[in-house]
Amino acid sequence: MTIDTHASGIDPSFGPAVARTPRGPEAEVIVVCEHASNWIPPGLSDLGLDAHAKHSHIAWDPGALSVARLLADALAAPLVEGCISRLVYDLNRPPESPTAIPATSEIFAVPGNRDLSDAARAERVAAVYEPFRAALAEEIASRAGKLRLLVTVHSFTPIYNGVPREVELGLLHGRDARFATEMLARQPEGLRWDTRLNEPYSAVDGVAHTLDLHGCDTGLLNVMLEIRNDLIATADQQKVWAEALAPWIKTTLEEGFA
Repeated sequence: MTIDTHASGIDPSFGPAVARTPRGPEAEVIVVCEHASNWIPPGLSDLGLDAHAKHSHIAWDPGALSVARLLADALAAPLVEGCISRLVYDLNRPPESPTAIPATSEIFAVPGNRDLSDAARAERVAAVYEPFRAALAEEIASRAGKLRLLVTVHSFTPIYNGVPREVELGLLHGRDARFATEMLARQPEGLRWDTRLNEPYSAVDGVAHTLDLHGCDTGLLNVMLEIRNDLIATADQQKVWAEALAPWIKTTLEEGFA
């Protein structure tokens, strides 16, 4: 695995913002996991959070990275993953988004993100967002002519603001709905997951930034996989999901977009 470090001049406590697992030049799919890590740079004093908040779903997408890695292996796909908590900077948001550095996440206040100066916000963008954006753009550009599909992997909590969620898998899209709708239509008969289009989130919630910027704007088909995190809490569960998703994605790409 190769690690891309941030530009010089940034507080070194931020550390690497992005990691890449390379694959051969013939790969047709690239896998992305923006919320892979809950690591908060020590210079940010845990953003004022207690241990429970730091390890909860507000700081990352539990289980998503393991599924993404297994999925990338099964599809012989390169993987690009974020290395810093989304509370420091949410890699699936553009710098101008008010939710890119949230002062509140669900029921949790994030004191370290409150009343940030323009300079402090700019440092987060430079240390976290820009290295990730550049690494993903470089990976895609280097595979022009072969790469066809961008898949991002996320997880969501089964209870949000006190409300249970029955959906188990969400297939989300931004400006380009083609792959998500085709994948939903091709759900294997043996799978009994409650699978829905654009649930529990959709583009109106601001979650389509990566899909639109690195998928639509580069001509790639794209889809976001949102998996309920209680279903991918163990290594065995993660393996089951990856083994089911990989052929489903491959079949959709080969048969739906021949």
